[in-house]
Amino acid sequence: MYKVSSQQQQYNTYTLSDDSTNSQIEVVPERGGIVTSWQINGQEVFYLDTERFTHPDLSVRGGNPILFPLCGNLPNDTYAVDGKEYKIKQHGFARELPWTATAQSTDGKAGLTVELGSNEQTKVVYPFDFHLAFTYELRGNTLEIRQEYKNLSSTPMPFSSGFHPYFLCGDKNQLKVDIPSTSYEDNRTKENFAFDGKFNFDQDEIDSVFGNLASRSTSVVDSDRQLKIAIDYDDSYTYLVFWTVKGKDFYCLEPWTATRNSLNTKEYLTVLAPNASHTSVVKITANFF
Repeated sequence: MYKVSSQQQQYNTYTLSDDSTNSQIEVVPERGGIVTSWQINGQEVFYLDTERFTHPDLSVRGGNPILFPLCGNLPNDTYAVDGKEYKIKQHGFARELPWTATAQSTDGKAGLTVELGSNEQTKVVYPFDFHLAFTYELRGNTLEIRQEYKNLSSTPMPFSSGFHPYFLCGDKNQLKVDIPSTSYEDNRTKENFAFDGKFNFDQDEIDSVFGNLASRSTSVVDSDRQLKIAIDYDDSYTYLVFWTVKGKDFYCLEPWTATRNSLNTKEYLTVLAPNASHTSVVKITANFF
């Protein structure tokens, strides 16, 4: 049986559940439309810095933040549109603004749609009229995120988008990472390295950017927690980023439609014509074994 319910906590929190697998997710629309928790048989899939989450002026570190209208950061946080410069923060504003829950469903899945539109605040940093509608669908041990991006402007609208999921983990040396690419760029040094499926987790930080993806799926097996995460993504997604920090019990495996600075380089940038829309799907499956 599928259920959708809501409860007023610090923020109004929606719970989507599938009784057949004892799986449930929590969504907080007004805190960036984010999924904050995913439990299967009482075991948590996502990491969340709960103390940081209580402070609205701080970005969320945990759950599955939404990246829009850019992934990563820009040099000096600056890009130009028609010769005019704009400044925008790393990963954009969608993860920080309040979204609105607009629809829910229990027909064949537990579903919740959240929406975000442009406003005077967004136009200061991103001069386009837009509308986003994301639908979270929980079935069994799979969370599917259906996205729709609409350009309501009279001019073409460029953007990149993605997700920044934080997965709770045990001993990182027991992680087996399967990324469909043979090389990556270290974002800290901008050097390129061959990838054989192994990371040195003794580093203070790992920030690895993978392009030239050979398939539409990536996965991590956490032998310590006995958990496998698989992420499937459509052709919109051209990069994967693996990020973690020493001493923290999370890793992030992030699907991006374009890499950082694409608003300037135009590489893999999505450009929507006036009144056009773009749809995209990301699917995350979590299995404890």
